[in-house]
Amino acid sequence: MATVHEMDHPLIQHKLSLMRDKTTGVKEFREATAEIAMLMCYEATRDLPLKEIGIETPVAPAKVKVISGKKIALVPILRAGLGMVEGMLELIPAAKVGHIGLYRDPETLQPIEYYCKLPGDIDERDVLLLDPMLATGGSAVAAIDGLKRRGVKHIKLMNLIAAPEGIETVQKAHPDVDIFVAAIDEKLNDHGYIIPGLGDAGDRIFGTK
Repeated sequence: MATVHEMDHPLIQHKLSLMRDKTTGVKEFREATAEIAMLMCYEATRDLPLKEIGIETPVAPAKVKVISGKKIALVPILRAGLGMVEGMLELIPAAKVGHIGLYRDPETLQPIEYYCKLPGDIDERDVLLLDPMLATGGSAVAAIDGLKRRGVKHIKLMNLIAAPEGIETVQKAHPDVDIFVAAIDEKLNDHGYIIPGLGDAGDRIFGTK
């Protein structure tokens, strides 16, 4: 079963509280999204392999450690996932970025992929799949399905807030995908919104409400 990593770092929790507040403006909300993503990236990349190389410091030769050729792709689920990309690129600027767009069929309520643009070597990369909210889990499962169809073998899902129902859905469908989340909230309401949550992340990031 996939591991759920709930991040209780004080900086993450403080910034998440700002995002939950309905009086927080678009600029501050967008900045907090990027900052939390950056802090979460630190933990999500903890298992990157290292190799030892020799360099010259100003004082003497030294054996130091650098990341060992691990190739990473950031894949936001459109559109809210875009808000997490900038912060993560601050830490891993060499990562390539792909995009997956999904919409919900009004009759079946199932997520339908309408857009997918990924790096050509995506099957050789570890993918960090980004979406601020993990509510029902339907979109995350559909995005992971799409990545696996395209040959991706190592995927981590990164969310700011998750509902227990969404976590359970992802774990059942993809038990090999670890989930990194800043907070696990109480439940979903009748409309599929996370309670207490923070509202519609996409609208609040892009100011479209």
